[in-house]
Amino acid sequence: MEIGEYLKYRVELLDEAKDDDGYISESAILDTTIPFLSDAKLIDSEDYSECYFYLKHENIKINGYKINESEERLQIFIVNEDSIRLEAGEEDLLISQKAYYDNVFSKANKFIQKSIRKHLDNEIQDSSSVKPLINFISTSSLGLTQIDVIEFFLISVTATVDRRGTEPTPKLIEFEEETMTVNVPHGNKETKKKEIVIYKRLIDLNFLYNVLISQGNREVLEVNFKKLFNEGIDAIRAANEENFESFLCVLPATILADLYKRYSTRMLEKNVRSFLQFKGVNQGIRDTIKKTPQYFIAYNNGLTITAIGAEIDNSGDKTVINSLKDFQIVNGGQTTAAIYFSKKDGLDVSKIKVMAKINVAKNAKEDELNELISNISIYSNAQSRVSNADLRSKNSQLIRIKSVSESTMTPSGKKWFFERFKGEFNTLIRKNQHAKAKINNQYPKERRFSKEDLAKYYMSWGDSPYLVKKGGDKIFRSFIEKLSPEDSKGLIINRDFYEEIIGRIILFKELEKIYGAGKNSMGQLRSAVVPYTISILYAYTNGQKAGDNFDLVKIWQREGLDMFLKDVLTSLMSLMNDLIKKYSASDDYGEYSKRKDLWDHIHTSKEIKVFTLAGPFQKVIKNYCISKEELKKRQQKIAKTKNIDFSNLYDNAKIFSRTAEYYKKLKWALTDKISIFQQSKIDHIINCIINKNMITTAYCEFETELIQKIRVENPEIFDDLIIEEEDSWVKSTDFVVGTYNTCIEEGRDILSEFKKQREIAKIKGAKFYAVFDEIGKCLSEGVTPSIKQIRSVGNVY
Repeated sequence: MEIGEYLKYRVELLDEAKDDDGYISESAILDTTIPFLSDAKLIDSEDYSECYFYLKHENIKINGYKINESEERLQIFIVNEDSIRLEAGEEDLLISQKAYYDNVFSKANKFIQKSIRKHLDNEIQDSSSVKPLINFISTSSLGLTQIDVIEFFLISVTATVDRRGTEPTPKLIEFEEETMTVNVPHGNKETKKKEIVIYKRLIDLNFLYNVLISQGNREVLEVNFKKLFNEGIDAIRAANEENFESFLCVLPATILADLYKRYSTRMLEKNVRSFLQFKGVNQGIRDTIKKTPQYFIAYNNGLTITAIGAEIDNSGDKTVINSLKDFQIVNGGQTTAAIYFSKKDGLDVSKIKVMAKINVAKNAKEDELNELISNISIYSNAQSRVSNADLRSKNSQLIRIKSVSESTMTPSGKKWFFERFKGEFNTLIRKNQHAKAKINNQYPKERRFSKEDLAKYYMSWGDSPYLVKKGGDKIFRSFIEKLSPEDSKGLIINRDFYEEIIGRIILFKELEKIYGAGKNSMGQLRSAVVPYTISILYAYTNGQKAGDNFDLVKIWQREGLDMFLKDVLTSLMSLMNDLIKKYSASDDYGEYSKRKDLWDHIHTSKEIKVFTLAGPFQKVIKNYCISKEELKKRQQKIAKTKNIDFSNLYDNAKIFSRTAEYYKKLKWALTDKISIFQQSKIDHIINCIINKNMITTAYCEFETELIQKIRVENPEIFDDLIIEEEDSWVKSTDFVVGTYNTCIEEGRDILSEFKKQREIAKIKGAKFYAVFDEIGKCLSEGVTPSIKQIRSVGNVY
């Protein structure tokens, strides 16, 4: 079953990567899969530099690279081109031999070795996108001094299997850690030897599918002290409570430095300060390490570590922690990073010891574990103010955006799909495999966005394009803090807010499309040029360099950019492409565009001033801006509108459309897999469908969780649940909500509009035409219609 699911998912993945002509490029595969690495926290953001380079005669290849946030780790991406061939048969896609992958890894490894020896210098033109990376690696005073770790990520759309049984089963292949010795500058004209660690990581269908069904949760980090350091950690058991146990121990700084080198910020992911810049070492910590290392343990507050499991040896009077599952430093991240960078800079940390409290959660469900660890993280950091933003997909504001997205249609009657948690759209496809084409038609790629996408698009309309370029947790946290700040109720999530969001998304996506990709693009800086261009537009309108606000709602209403705006922004992007190169202090323009000082130089430059004062740009501002007075009137009008939450109505419509027969079959298929209590809940849903009674929010949530559970544990069940849906439920709901939205948008009277619909239904000879009066009355009072009323509407249309 599992291998079959991998191969089915491969089809979805390749479909996602296809361009308008049905072609699948390695670049598109990388763009599609990089977010999975970010979700698993194997990389700290989705941003990377594309630099396709292939020397067939020397068997050398890479597709892209990035340098991590703390700048000690070079991450190289390589795509297995054979794995994305549409004509590949099943036997070609089931890989059991480690040597197969080693051969592909060797291509990237050769690239590094040749670059260090300067053997590629004459092979590459200065304009090549790979040239900055080669220069970085081959210049020992830069790359080799800075980089301690090189990570190779092999993207292979194959399933890794064990063939020893009657059927192939999933198999995990791990690759040995390697080291490479290089010479780096040391003093005047001297060099010293330095070891760089090399890690290889396979990103295959096994990995991608597991991230998908885990709803984007990060990969659990397991630290085995005994395996890594030949011995466990001596500890004292300080508490043994129902849901956690605590240990106290002293950790040598050498171990902490080694852990940071091995795992970097992966082990700080749940630290509420993990978004801070770690490369700047705290001066106080550095001074203590340098001058009085023996006092470090007395001066420092120590670490707080959490885990969800532990391997503990209690032999004799000693307690030894051999390994920790889901190892996270939730307080003391800066101490850990400071020790690492001090050692990197040549300071002796061998005499440093750090106190640590280790809390191991137990006997709790996943949500309870998350809450416990989150609270430990927050209260451990209580000595100074830190953000307590809810970054999960269950954030109430994200749930509200999802609700509004489902009930808001574009002026042309379409909808956008907001994927609140990873795999949501894929699950929709998987459970409706027979309606795959219809769903893809309804929600094409260009009208779908994830919560991480939302953060990027939302924050692009501002004055921090360098942060948007960085992406990752920093920009997502900044977005969530704007969405739901701790010191207020947060932004009002309504139709107007949503229309502006879609306006931002359309603007961003249209500019990406205009800039282009690959050989037909303006250049190789799209991920920097687009946010920088949008920020200039913002700066000279909403950024108070002009009196009026740019009206993003006009983009929503047009569902795109008019030709004049496209022309002006195309010219601005072309200029921005040149300015990033001109004002960058590094020949790696993509990496340097993550720096604030580049933005400061560009947006105050004479070139930008000349461009924004010219006639075409001024005409755009005039055409697209809205005066403060008009904006105030619009906001006052919106404030008077009663916001109706249609989410439960839409949940009901979708469940009813699947029919009672669907849930009867579902219950039968799950008889030996779910409890009697869960079966009774399915019975309740069936009864509601039969009797046309509204299903409560709690039961709708149960249904969603049940479908996700099947997706994870028994997806083959969906193959036997092919029931023709009664889509009149959703269509009728769309009609009612669409009519209501039109009334709100155009200032029409709700009661009068639904009376018109009553008369139309009456002329058609509908039996239940009076239902439109009932619905109009409900909506005018801010009340959601019932599912029975929706059924009556379906009988009319």
